[in-house]
Amino acid sequence: MHKRVTFDTKLLPYLLLLPQIFVTIAFFIWPSAQAVWQSFLLEDAFGGRTQFLCSGLLTDPLAGDTWQRCFRHFDRLLSDSGYWHSVRVTLFFSLMVAAIGLALSLLLAVMADRTIRGGTVYKTFLIWPYAVASAVAGVLFGFMFNPRVGTLAYTLSALGFDWNHQLNGNQALWLVILAACWNQISYNFLFFLAGLQSIPKSLIEAAAIDGAGPGRRFWTIVFPLLSPTGFFLLVVNIIYVFIGTFGIIDALTQGGPGQATEILVFKVYKDGFRGQDFGGSAAQSTILMMVMIALTVVQFRFIERRVHY
Repeated sequence: MHKRVTFDTKLLPYLLLLPQIFVTIAFFIWPSAQAVWQSFLLEDAFGGRTQFLCSGLLTDPLAGDTWQRCFRHFDRLLSDSGYWHSVRVTLFFSLMVAAIGLALSLLLAVMADRTIRGGTVYKTFLIWPYAVASAVAGVLFGFMFNPRVGTLAYTLSALGFDWNHQLNGNQALWLVILAACWNQISYNFLFFLAGLQSIPKSLIEAAAIDGAGPGRRFWTIVFPLLSPTGFFLLVVNIIYVFIGTFGIIDALTQGGPGQATEILVFKVYKDGFRGQDFGGSAAQSTILMMVMIALTVVQFRFIERRVHY
């Protein structure tokens, strides 16, 4: 029987939660509210004048042009072909990073879970890349694949492959996918390995005695039992792709060439800090936040039903 945790004073639980509540309000709720508010403002590049676009709703809320003016930034954004190009790039980028990263991490975790000599050393090497910041990962891959001085680029050229991600948009996109997968693979590996080690060995041994081969044991026993871990990592990887890959894009390609790697989070930065379009950038942030919330709700609402706990 589990004992229920009790506190001497009713105030203590709230005091323990206070630091996390403060961090959530200061670094998530407040900036999100500011972005939503700023998406309805019209500001000049130097911040001298600010106009609230929805002020006409107080005097004439039934006028059609009033609503159009209120959602001016959103209307201009959704009719921009460059924005929809970033949406398509982000969808492909997120799909590839999540699929490739999870598949490779699971493969490495299954291989590392075996009883082999020096297994601890291999596991340590596989965990190390997680200590590398995303911007540093972008710089590392930029050096290795530099078309003039990069060792891997030289190897590709020696094999007859013309590599230059600074001019070829497809090569640049696959390069940032590779860098993002490498940067996240250690995180996924840790959770998959922990999930594999928590599976009772007696189940696998019983299946082996019954004549099930390694592949059948994996797909009928191991993989279903790993579904909670896989579901959690799917949510984390989607959030990572939408936000955490900014440093890789900024350090490696700057969104180029020709906007080939300009994902949504980098476009928010470029339009807001470089283009000084504060209202449009805030509208992009609002849409991106709504998309992430919607994806998370869909994942927990529908995909979680297929997860076996």
